[in-house]
Amino acid sequence: MNCIKEEFSLEVKLISVVVPCYNEQDVLPLFRDEIIKVTDGMKKKHPALDFEFLFINDGSKDGTLKILREYSEKDGRFRYISFSRNFGKEAAMYAGLENCKGDYAVIIDADLQHPPSFIPEMYEYVSSGEYDCAATRRVSRKGEPGLLSFLSRMFYKVINKISQTNIVDGAQDFRFMTRQMVDSILSMQEYNRFSKGIFSWVGFETKYIGYENVKRAAGKTAWSFRKLFLYSLEGIFAFTTAPLALASFLGALFSFAAFVMIVYTVIDYFLHGSPVAGYPTIVCLVLLIGGVQLLSVGILGQYTAKMYFETKKRPIYIVKETESKEL
Repeated sequence: MNCIKEEFSLEVKLISVVVPCYNEQDVLPLFRDEIIKVTDGMKKKHPALDFEFLFINDGSKDGTLKILREYSEKDGRFRYISFSRNFGKEAAMYAGLENCKGDYAVIIDADLQHPPSFIPEMYEYVSSGEYDCAATRRVSRKGEPGLLSFLSRMFYKVINKISQTNIVDGAQDFRFMTRQMVDSILSMQEYNRFSKGIFSWVGFETKYIGYENVKRAAGKTAWSFRKLFLYSLEGIFAFTTAPLALASFLGALFSFAAFVMIVYTVIDYFLHGSPVAGYPTIVCLVLLIGGVQLLSVGILGQYTAKMYFETKKRPIYIVKETESKEL
């Protein structure tokens, strides 16, 4: 009788599994089977755990939404939010965290490059009370193009040198968080979001779990080299003002260099009668200084554009449909 009373006295903890989706119709059945297998195993070990699966359809053009409707009709644990258009993964993650109901939240991709098998280990770290978050980081980039791997490593080195926010090399969006950490992330309602930096900026104790790079189980990635490059720039502009300092430094450097060159040219002409080269020198200087000026203006423009969009106060995402009409 005492054992039965203890079992019923356990406080039920809800874990929300947040899954951003964009054109994932090929991989969703595989992901569903895997996540159910993992979470059912956790529930057997920890009877007081319950789960909800919140899928964010980020304006998919394929049959993703149709599949999510079917899942939610068959199983009440499956919920979905469908955007009016594609707002990007950052908006999808924010929407998932904002609308999940759990005491804990997991962000995971549907393509199985984030193995659901890590979730039980993540839960053990966070539920122990020692950590507020458990996250994965890639310890290798096996299977990734060499140039992309090199540029990714350089990005982490650069941003960690010029920013006060440390971002762990290879850190993934795949992470298990307490409600307190989730609420802290949601308090940062900026329009231009770079979640890797936000996760680090809010603090909290994080346990990083290393793993080898995993290929997509099915379908094609939506991340092109161009998108990754723009995303890296988003991170730099979001968490450091070093580019502004660089523009000021270049301006001061070239002003000093121009002054030295003028003095040298005048002295050399009057002391040695050296002819002053005209056309080539002027063209080279105009191109060089003009390039630096355009670079500096571009940097200022990027920061101004970020402020422009922030002041508009546009919503981070717009919902078109959910499994229930009320959020």
